[in-house]
Amino acid sequence: MNDSFWGAQPTAGYWGPPDQGPAPAGPAYDGHEAQQTRPMPIVPDVPAAGDQDDDRGAARLSGPLFRDEKPQEPMDTPPQASPQPAEPPQSPQPPQKKSAGRDLGAAIGVGVALGAVIIASLFIWKPAFVGVIAVAVVVGLWELTSRLEERKGIKAPLVPLAVGGAAMVVAGYVRGAEGAWVAMALTALAVLVWRMIEPPEGYLKDVTAGVFAAFYVPFLATFVALMLTADDGPERVLTFLLLTVVSDTGAYAIGWRFGKHKLAPRISPGKTREGLIGAVTFAMAAGALCMQFLIDDGTWWQGLLLGLAVAASATLGDLGESMIKRDLGIKDMGTLLPGHGGIMDRLDSLLPTAPVVWLLLVIFVGTA
Repeated sequence: MNDSFWGAQPTAGYWGPPDQGPAPAGPAYDGHEAQQTRPMPIVPDVPAAGDQDDDRGAARLSGPLFRDEKPQEPMDTPPQASPQPAEPPQSPQPPQKKSAGRDLGAAIGVGVALGAVIIASLFIWKPAFVGVIAVAVVVGLWELTSRLEERKGIKAPLVPLAVGGAAMVVAGYVRGAEGAWVAMALTALAVLVWRMIEPPEGYLKDVTAGVFAAFYVPFLATFVALMLTADDGPERVLTFLLLTVVSDTGAYAIGWRFGKHKLAPRISPGKTREGLIGAVTFAMAAGALCMQFLIDDGTWWQGLLLGLAVAASATLGDLGESMIKRDLGIKDMGTLLPGHGGIMDRLDSLLPTAPVVWLLLVIFVGTA
């Protein structure tokens, strides 16, 4: 115990053995009696030097002297206030209705308009649909490079990417896979040379992002043009589009209604395992129908495998796009399409699915 607790040091005859200090004033005590009895301590009126809190020390010394002695309550002590009655429990708030998070009316309207343009160009004149792919690629590259520069300060050169990306799609349609690979190589080379005009600081990250953008957007989109070159090319492309859309729709519908277990919460908190089951179920059913009735020499069991592969690739593509947007700290790549975001927000599941569908169709029914 320190001095501030008791105030001044107590008299030695009270707290310590008799030989630690002078005896207190008053009648002499026998040594044996001093050990058996204790004189009442003398509390000085003036606090001793070194006490920093006079009132606190006095209050602590004025308590009961013995453990079984209860302090007397003063007569003027006010009565204890009665405890406040507990507040009645609040009624639980009704659960809020789930929201889709987007303007469904605008999303449906834009989707119908895009579908009409795609169907018309696909079945009326094939080169027109190639032009639709090229325009989508250029706009997607513009959105991606703009977000990279805004959020990360990465300046991927847009001009060689846009020119090379459009040429890549056309080369794939005209010259096949070999033409697409050559156009891809030339586009990457153009990115390396074009960036040399700028100062060398950040050269490596800029050209790396440029080559990534060239592969991610136009090169993957070239496989749609490769599907179009077959005799039943429009039907193949339509099957590819339908399965991807149906997979996304099944994931949304089932996940929104029954989704409870997160699929990849760190990447996309909105996706659930139940939604993945819905995507697989819907895509396999649509695949069986499409392969049986749209694709020449196709069978329903091939459609089941095709639908399963589409559901997997579309989900991975959506997660990959979500990973990019999380790294950039944005929700959408753009605002060009009301209710959808940007072009890249619609291409996220289509781009990685295109080579999967092209390859499986080649395996199942050939390239003719």
